[in-house]
Amino acid sequence: MFGTRWRLFRLFGIPISLSPSWLIILALLTWTMAQIFQTPYEPLSRFYPPGGLGLTAGGYLLMGLVAALTFFVCILLHEMGHALVARMNGMPIRGITLFLFGGVAELEGEPQSAGSEFIMAIAGPLVSLVLAIGFAVLAWVGMTTGWAPMVIIFLAYLSSINATVLIFNLVPAFPLDGGRVLRSALWAGTGNLRKATRWASQAGQAFAWLLIIWGVMQFFQGDVFGGLWLGLIGMFLNTAAQSTYLQVVVKQALEGETVRSFMNTQPIVVPPDIDLQSFVQNYVYHYHHKAFPVETDGHVQGCIATRMLSRFPRDEWDRHTVAEAMERDLGTAGIAPDMDAMTALNKMQRTGKTRLLVVDGDRLLGIVSLRDLLKFLQLKLELEGDEDQDQRPTTPFRGPIRRDDSRIQV
Repeated sequence: MFGTRWRLFRLFGIPISLSPSWLIILALLTWTMAQIFQTPYEPLSRFYPPGGLGLTAGGYLLMGLVAALTFFVCILLHEMGHALVARMNGMPIRGITLFLFGGVAELEGEPQSAGSEFIMAIAGPLVSLVLAIGFAVLAWVGMTTGWAPMVIIFLAYLSSINATVLIFNLVPAFPLDGGRVLRSALWAGTGNLRKATRWASQAGQAFAWLLIIWGVMQFFQGDVFGGLWLGLIGMFLNTAAQSTYLQVVVKQALEGETVRSFMNTQPIVVPPDIDLQSFVQNYVYHYHHKAFPVETDGHVQGCIATRMLSRFPRDEWDRHTVAEAMERDLGTAGIAPDMDAMTALNKMQRTGKTRLLVVDGDRLLGIVSLRDLLKFLQLKLELEGDEDQDQRPTTPFRGPIRRDDSRIQV
C-alpha cells in the first residue's frame, strides 16, 4: 500500500512508520495552520487579542509546525486505539503508518466477529473524542486563569481539529471508522461478512464520489487547493473501499486451502556452482521465471532471483556463481506445504516475492507462485459465482494444480 516507508520507533510493541508522502501533508498543514494563527480563524476569533498575536512570519510558521506535529501525534493516538483493541481481540498488528491522508493501523486479516469489529472500529473515534474534550478543557482553564492568548488559541484549535477528525471518521462510509461500525451492524444482522462488506463498501464509494463531486465544484468556484484535496481524498476512499471488499473475497476463496494444493511438484532447480551468465542464459531466458530454487543432492540450498544479480557488474557475471548471489534464508523464501494458501499470499505481499519454495526441513517439495494462486482464485469465482455466501463448498478442493504457460490443470 505504501511502498517506501521509514521505521521510526515502537510504541507498546507496535512498529510506527512514516511514508514519504507524509512530508507533503506536514508542509501543507504547517502553512495552513500558520495562516490560521496569523489571521483570526472565525470559530476562534474571540480568543484573539486586538491586533492579532503579533508574531513574525517565522513565528507563525513555527507555531503552525508545532500544531501540525501535535495533530499527527493525535492521529497516532487515534490509530493506536484501533491497534491496541485489535490486539486485545487476538488480531496481529503489522504496524501503524502515517501518510498523506493521515494514518492507518495495518491489521493482518479481518476481525473474527461483528462484535470485535465494532469495538475495534469505535476505539479510534473514542480516542479523538477524549482528545477533543481534553484540549477544550485545557483551553477553558487557560481562559479562566489568564494563560497567554497564543496558548489558548493553540489548544482550542487542536480541540476543534480533533472534533473534525471524530465527525469525519464517524461517517458511515467504509473504510472509515463509521463504515466499519456499519459493517459490524450489517454483519451481525445478516451473519454474512462478504455481504456486509459489499454493502458497506458501496456506501463508502458513494460517499467518496460525493467528495469528488464536491471537490470539482470547489475547484471551479475558485478554491483550487480545497477542491483538489477533496478530490484526492475521495479517490483514495473509493479505491480503499473497493480493495477492502476484494480482500474479503480473496480471503474467503483461499482460506482453508493448503499450499500443497497449489504447488508445482516438479520445479526447475538450479545447481549452486554454475556461473551467473549460464544461469541467465540457460534458466531465466529458457524458462522465463524470475526466481528458482537452488538444490544440491536433494537438499535445498536457497533461492536465486534475477534481482539478486544487480549486486554484480554485468561484465562479471561469468566470474561469479549462483552460490554467491543466492538467498539462503528459507524462513523468508520458503513455506511449509500444509500452510494456508492465504498465509502464502500474505507472505508474498509482505516480502515482495511472487514465488515461494515449498520445503520440509531442507527438502524441496515444490514451488508455489502468485500466478497459480490468482488463477485458482479466478477459476473458483467463475465456477461458484461472485455471490455473497458464508459456506465454503461442501467438497473442498484438494487436487494438485499443475502450471503450464496457458492454463490451469486440475
